Amino acid sequence: MEVAERITEVGAQLTTAERRVAEVVLERPELVAFGTVAELADAAQAGAATVVRLAAKLDFDGFTALQAAVQTELSRQLRPAAVRIREARGGVVVQRHLQQELDNVQSTLLAIDERSVATAIQRLCDLDRSVLVLSGDASTGVSLQFVGDMLALRPGVELLSGNEVAISRRLSQVQPGDAVIAIDLRRYDRWVVDTARDAKARGVWLLALTDSALSPLASLADVAMVLNAGGVGPFDSHVGTLALLNVLVAAAADELREVATERLDKAEAAWSADSQLIER
Repeated sequence: MEVAERITEVGAQLTTAERRVAEVVLERPELVAFGTVAELADAAQAGAATVVRLAAKLDFDGFTALQAAVQTELSRQLRPAAVRIREARGGVVVQRHLQQELDNVQSTLLAIDERSVATAIQRLCDLDRSVLVLSGDASTGVSLQFVGDMLALRPGVELLSGNEVAISRRLSQVQPGDAVIAIDLRRYDRWVVDTARDAKARGVWLLALTDSALSPLASLADVAMVLNAGGVGPFDSHVGTLALLNVLVAAAADELREVATERLDKAEAAWSADSQLIER
């Protein structure tokens, strides 16, 4: 089990100080991989004993075992990116972005497990249930793309948007078992977290796509998938998010093959008819 998965599983049991250490483990894995207990404790403003307790709660035999696990994950995720960087012909700026975006995609996709994907696809492909996508402001673009792709495959998919009254009205119509996909990065929009909490209270199944296993969305979710969103510039990158959403869409297309092909054929026929009218 990945370190992030272990943190997600025990997140509710962590003390405030242990959560600070866990945040550092997730955000600065290189510090854990190549630092000491004292350095990790200092970065988290906690004591060395807190670091050891966290390692035990994560089912590691001390800090050394936690460190070894993080080192293994880093080597697995970063080595392919480094090889590709050496082969790149772009300038320094391009190479920096290339390395970061490769890391974003690989870290995001390697962190998810097949069980989580299978569960998510089962929910996304249940034609008797609605699928609502809830997005923070920064993630709206990739969320709209996801909604459009899913609507091409099945009905009943929509982006929760508008003002507070409109969103509350729509939530009042959800049925237990409907699926909500919440997508947001630090700094989490409060209205997104509040809406996810409200939806969860109404019995929906919640999938959180967020950048930390300890985010407020992850703590609410039935399934949480952690995104890597590092950016070379001043803004978060959504490349890793888009890659993960593409995985879900491709898997859903495979699961909904008969329904999806019928809808796509109709869309293609309508497009062809419109094109002929324009040519005339």
